[in-house]
Amino acid sequence: MVKSLFNEQKLNLEYFFANIDMVKVEELVQKLFCCKGKIIFSGVGKSSMIAEKLAQTMLSTGGRSFFLNPQNALHGDIALVEKNDILLLFSKSGETKELLWLLPFVKSRKATVIAIVSNGNSSLAKMCDFFIELPCLKELCPFNLAPTTSSSIQLIFGDILIVALMRMKGFTKEKYAENHPFGFIGRKLNLKVKDLMLKGDDLPLCSKEALLVDVLSELSAKKCGALLVVNKDKQLEGIFTDGDLRRAIEADKVNLFSKRILDYMTINFKWVYEDELADMALAKMEEGKLVSILPVLSDGYIVGLIRLHDIVQAGLYSFSP
Repeated sequence: MVKSLFNEQKLNLEYFFANIDMVKVEELVQKLFCCKGKIIFSGVGKSSMIAEKLAQTMLSTGGRSFFLNPQNALHGDIALVEKNDILLLFSKSGETKELLWLLPFVKSRKATVIAIVSNGNSSLAKMCDFFIELPCLKELCPFNLAPTTSSSIQLIFGDILIVALMRMKGFTKEKYAENHPFGFIGRKLNLKVKDLMLKGDDLPLCSKEALLVDVLSELSAKKCGALLVVNKDKQLEGIFTDGDLRRAIEADKVNLFSKRILDYMTINFKWVYEDELADMALAKMEEGKLVSILPVLSDGYIVGLIRLHDIVQAGLYSFSP
């Protein structure tokens, strides 16, 4: 039964995509792009939930937008509507009385009113300045009553509008980060390597001429799982990891402690800049052979070390089950 419902809804959505008037959609996108005021979303019932979500999405992606409750608008909130604003009214039937009551008062404030309906012959479509018909074959509800398919296509349509505007305005990931300073999205888009890296006396440094026996305590004490091999000017020449130590033991147990770091260090290593996003550092760690640490360089000089452990603690990484 469930599979048949998936197939039925797929057909409903395909009908929507096949029959929507793309010429009018392109015209609407241009109107929204050229809007000099605010873009306001409104609706009643399930359409209000869709409209409110879309308003929040547009706001978070750089648009001047808000949701207007039609009942509250008629009791004072209509003061928020101004000339040059565009009001998008979402209604499947196009006969929602609260929206029809609101319409003349919004028009008197010189705002442009656009109906997003599934009935192009409805009162709302005829009374608005412009309308888009969202073709809806039928509701998924077995009685063709509960808003199911119609709500889905409203959400799909609204999200496409918003993403189209994001692209046209050149909205960047950096701007998105400014609007999301906290939570997972904020951390992912704002935290930089320099915010998480070890630096100064916490760095596990050694010379390539050092003997293994002389640096094991440093390897253990700093708990980084690696040593950064630098010259006297602190230019990075290689990395010596726990894995390199294991390979050294397997290769020559007898003469192990007379060996130099130079004999076993890794000279082909991944690294990052301190101003890169921590999320990008994570991507480099996972690229190809997984590594758990990355040296942080500036013009070839070592300035820090970032560990997978630090990225996990910052909440940027979750382990798959």
